[in-house]
Order: sequence, then structure tokens, then C-alpha cells
Amino acid sequence: MIRPFLSALALAGALCSPAALAQEGRDLAEDPLVETRLREVSRELRCLVCQNETLADSQAKLAQNLRREVRTLIIDGKSDAEIIDFLTERYGDFVLYDPPFKPYTWLLWLGPGLLLLLGGGAWWRIARHAGTTAEPSLSDDERNRVAALLHRTPPKTRQDSQS
Repeated sequence: MIRPFLSALALAGALCSPAALAQEGRDLAEDPLVETRLREVSRELRCLVCQNETLADSQAKLAQNLRREVRTLIIDGKSDAEIIDFLTERYGDFVLYDPPFKPYTWLLWLGPGLLLLLGGGAWWRIARHAGTTAEPSLSDDERNRVAALLHRTPPKTRQDSQS
């Protein structure tokens, strides 16, 4: 009784697993040159969802839509520069994977170096002062008191007076 049930369950699992692994087909242009240009252009563009991936590497829905739009622009005869200008106009410099060096992106380009310099300076200052803890200085009055305490004879105890 259990054996036929397990066999049927295994068969159902084997038949269902390819369907679970199936993926939607990629949109491909008929011309391989269009696909080559699409890959080249989309490597220069950032995925607006993932932000740390190029448009070519991202699998986000928005990235797929942008690739489809870039493919359409390529088929319409636009140059790579025109496509990048169009997307930059639409989404700003953020869509570029390597944004240009402009006054409002200076912090983006120079920020990591500045943070490294500030961190190194703070580390150097802390390391330099770590071994030089100054002992508190005593006033003349305090020094005399300490000297008197150190040179004073111990008070006599009862055992000392009885002997």
C-alpha cells in the first residue's frame, strides 16, 4: 500500500520539478549585432533598483524593461552616445555606472579618500598619545605631606608599650 503511494509521489515530484525550474525566456533581437551593442551599452548603465549592478548584470524587472527600451533605441538607429544621453536626461547621472566628475559629484569621488585620510589621522593621533599618560603633578604642600607620611615612624601599638 505504501510502496505504490511513494512511487506515485516520486513520479509527481519528478514531473513537477522541471516546471518549477523553468524561467521566462529572454528578449533577444534577431540581429546578434544589436545584442552585442546592447551588452556594451548596458555595461555603462546602472540598475536603478539594485544600484550596485550594471544594467547588463541585473535581473530586476526594471532592468529588463530598460534593456528592452535600449534594444528598441538601438534598432531605431540611435548611437550609443544618444542612448546614454537619453537615459541620463530621463534618470539623471545616477543611471551612469561611472558618474562624471562634476562639482556635485566631488564628494562621491573624493569621499572615500577623505574618509581614509581622516581615519588614518585619528588612528595616528590616538596611537601617538596612547603611551604618554601624564602623571598628575603635586603641589609643594602635597609633596611635603607625602614626604612626612613616608618618613614618619609607625605609631606605637600596645604590644610595643608593654615591652
